[in-house]
Amino acid sequence: MAEPSIQGRIHSVFQKRLPAPAQSQSKNTKETASTRMTSLLNTQEFWQYLSIPVIAALIGWSTNWLAIKMTFYPLEFIGKPPLLGWQGIIPSKARKMAAISVDATISKIGTVREIFQQIDPKVLATHIVHSVEPRIEEYVDEMMLKEYPTFWENLPASARKMVYDRVRKSTPQLVDNLVEDVSDNIEDLLDIKGMVIERLAADKELLNRIFIECGEVEFRFIINSGLYFGFLFGLIQMAVWYLYPSWWVLPFFGLLVGWATNWIALNVIFRPLHAKKVGPFRIQGLFLKRQPAVAESFCHIVTHEILTVGNIINAILDGPKGDRARNMVKKHIKPLVDETAGMGKALTQMAFGPTGFATLKNKVGEKAIEISQTSFNNPVFEKDRARAVESIMVERMIALSSEEFQDLLRPCFQEDEIKLILVGAFLGFGAGVCQLVFVFGESFL
Repeated sequence: MAEPSIQGRIHSVFQKRLPAPAQSQSKNTKETASTRMTSLLNTQEFWQYLSIPVIAALIGWSTNWLAIKMTFYPLEFIGKPPLLGWQGIIPSKARKMAAISVDATISKIGTVREIFQQIDPKVLATHIVHSVEPRIEEYVDEMMLKEYPTFWENLPASARKMVYDRVRKSTPQLVDNLVEDVSDNIEDLLDIKGMVIERLAADKELLNRIFIECGEVEFRFIINSGLYFGFLFGLIQMAVWYLYPSWWVLPFFGLLVGWATNWIALNVIFRPLHAKKVGPFRIQGLFLKRQPAVAESFCHIVTHEILTVGNIINAILDGPKGDRARNMVKKHIKPLVDETAGMGKALTQMAFGPTGFATLKNKVGEKAIEISQTSFNNPVFEKDRARAVESIMVERMIALSSEEFQDLLRPCFQEDEIKLILVGAFLGFGAGVCQLVFVFGESFL
């Protein structure tokens, strides 16, 4: 057989020999990298360093979560006052927080007269008449049988029917006059700021709910951002610890994470006040960007649970000017008694006596006040009027400036904010000490 040419033998040698070292080198490189990775993963020091940003993230998340919880809970003081224990910042200063909330919102988005006019006095009067009319006989019988049972039972049925008819006929005009009088004097009769403050101070859960529902997105961001910012601080902490493994590094960074994550989150929520364009991005505080949504949430709670028709009427009759309001009701009721007595007035006065007839007028007035306070237990009517007030309040709240609008939520962080930051810093410091001792096995001694 003929021998291969030199060219063919060289080609054969290259084919056989050249790939072998290349494959062997590649294989050895892969094995070495794999061995190193396995060795690294099995090294305790690697996991110790990796734990630093993870623990920092957990510190940031937990301290921010705790700060939010401590802002609202517990509703009542738990522990031994004044220092050993805690009460949520907002519940502990319920009256002050309620006043701040009113000043920041209701006082700026609607006057007493505007709110009452939005409820619509004419609709109010019509509702009272429709509520009272079907029960006129019941109301008259109840009062007369309680105060003058003998007289009323011995009165002929035709006379009693005449009383019912006259009361029914006079009621619409009487109610119209009364509501008109109240409407004309509403700014003097109703202290809307005091009414809202009293309601929120007495119901701390409701006060909490206003802040929680309005700032739900922001509170969730604060908690979650602790995780992200904490992890970033942890990477810095890991680098510092690697270059300078002094005993104070981990506790100091734990303190820094507990303090800084909360501070950064608050600034992201409320700053900048006004939208700024940075390149293709439009930047503004998270809470301020949600002004329309927050306005709807806040106004819905206020109009459906605080500024209801029933609460307003009760505040008028039982508030600081309650005596004047009650006398106003009695003033409008007295002509009804005189008119109802009519031609039998002399007989009525003889039966009751001079003082008895005056007492009758007063009792009718008291009954009218009682009816006024119980005529608005109709959920459908309350909801309808609440929507009417809500519409104007939402519109005006959306129109508030950013400086005014931030005052709705900002106070709940500003009150004792330093306490929350110190608690976060203390917990972060404690976590750093635990990390130093239990993860890295260091000692202070």
